Amino acid sequence: MSVILGIDTSNYTTSAALYFSDNNSITQQKMLLPVKKGEKGIRQSDAVFHHTVQLPQILKKLFSETGAVKIDAVGVSYAPRREKDSYMPCFLSGVASAKAVSLAVNIPLFELSHQEGHVTAALYSANRLDLFKECFIAFHISGGTTEALLVTPDDENIFSTRIIAKSLDLKAGQAVDRVGLMLGLDFPAGPELEKLALNSIKSYNINPSMKSQDCSLSGIENKCRKMYEQNEKPCDIAEFCFESIISAVDGMINSVFDIYGNLPVVFSGGVTSNKKIRLYFEKKYNAFFAEPIFSSDNAAGTSVLAYLKYQG
Repeated sequence: MSVILGIDTSNYTTSAALYFSDNNSITQQKMLLPVKKGEKGIRQSDAVFHHTVQLPQILKKLFSETGAVKIDAVGVSYAPRREKDSYMPCFLSGVASAKAVSLAVNIPLFELSHQEGHVTAALYSANRLDLFKECFIAFHISGGTTEALLVTPDDENIFSTRIIAKSLDLKAGQAVDRVGLMLGLDFPAGPELEKLALNSIKSYNINPSMKSQDCSLSGIENKCRKMYEQNEKPCDIAEFCFESIISAVDGMINSVFDIYGNLPVVFSGGVTSNKKIRLYFEKKYNAFFAEPIFSSDNAAGTSVLAYLKYQG
């Protein structure tokens, strides 16, 4: 049996996970970063501070739950994407802790991207890690990213990704949070905005704003604000927001299918924990989704991918 520690210190969540290879199970702990009421996010300097405070607490909870275990390797998110210029200071907190663990107990350290962790968590949750042996399309939809990736097998890194479609302006998670804050909800607003939308009985016919394979989402915030100023029901505003995101992502899928063919589609990222979004794309494209606990930021995918690299 191998036990792999995964650490992820994203812009919103401190998380750590242990992957147990003998029964393909994961134990994880995570904690949201504190965001002041009414604010749209958190400064990177504050994120680094809070991760530094919270990560020891998360690790204590994790090992209290599992008991003493021998760790064989550690994986950590070092950057948003595996690209030369991809960088966010918040990941430094996790990297420092992972390096300390690696050096202290003399075990391998695998530096992985936050996005790679999301894709892996989605496939693990859907019981489809076998897809790493073929090409597929992975959507990463969150507060910082709204992208479609062409995923291909890679001997060195298990898989490689290339962006083939994206949002040209606002990201889906930003649209959700801005609309939610406008309606008086706390940040992050996704779960509460989803509950609000359930009360709507309206349905909207929305034409997405597309430029080739890419979409524009800035119009969602503008339209929702206009609806708000016209005193439309908050539940209808929430419904319009989510239906607009569905329409845009649907447009991206159709565009990339025209180029790459009808490849398997996998969804990850916090926005994809929305049930309406999940049901729509499962029904239309037989798409694969992570369960909500593996959709939002987490270290589970990081621990699984580190295990795959540890196994060679």
